[in-house]
Amino acid sequence: MKFFDRAALSVVLADGTKKLALDLDGKQHEQLLDYLALLFKWNSVYNLTSLRDPLQMVTLHLLDSLAAVPAFAQAHNVLDVGAGGGLPGIVLAIARPDVNVSLIDTVHKKTAFLKQVKAELELANVTVYTAKVQQLQVQQPFDVITSRAFADLSDFVTWSGHLLAEGGQFIALKGVAPANERENLPAPWKASDLQPLRVPGLEAERHLVFITRSQQTE
Repeated sequence: MKFFDRAALSVVLADGTKKLALDLDGKQHEQLLDYLALLFKWNSVYNLTSLRDPLQMVTLHLLDSLAAVPAFAQAHNVLDVGAGGGLPGIVLAIARPDVNVSLIDTVHKKTAFLKQVKAELELANVTVYTAKVQQLQVQQPFDVITSRAFADLSDFVTWSGHLLAEGGQFIALKGVAPANERENLPAPWKASDLQPLRVPGLEAERHLVFITRSQQTE
């Protein structure tokens, strides 16, 4: 599918969210499609994702991110590091309007896109930063910091650890479970859990890696 067939995409998205047992209402469903339409439109100029087929985008972007949403059940204030085109941050913000979601990226064209998405979809729970995460300072630390295909786990926690609230955790979205990365985390960080994800329509491996300060997991 090389053009945006909203009706066909809507069916695939609805089927996927049903299989994931996610309780999304009609407004959230339409917001996800609106976001996908913007990603598809902007991608032709800004190259936000290597995918060009909207049908693939539903599975590999929307459903892939939605599959992780239950892991954020206790989250209130989330940071998405290396947010790129808004995955999983924008999807999480739509699925969980009760959660404050901040997204950070160093690339201006990507954060310009994210700000446009926030405005058009009227996502009051979204904040966008254009900066290196190492240099970000906030008044309210985050209880969850997440990333999707951002960096090695050691770099991820080293660069953004100063932003994590006491008792908080990292949730990294990964493909194949990265055993070496989990075992080589620098102190005081420790991989506290590894959770496989099943994404509807996708055969490839997907995992969530949960990381906490080691004294919390002992």
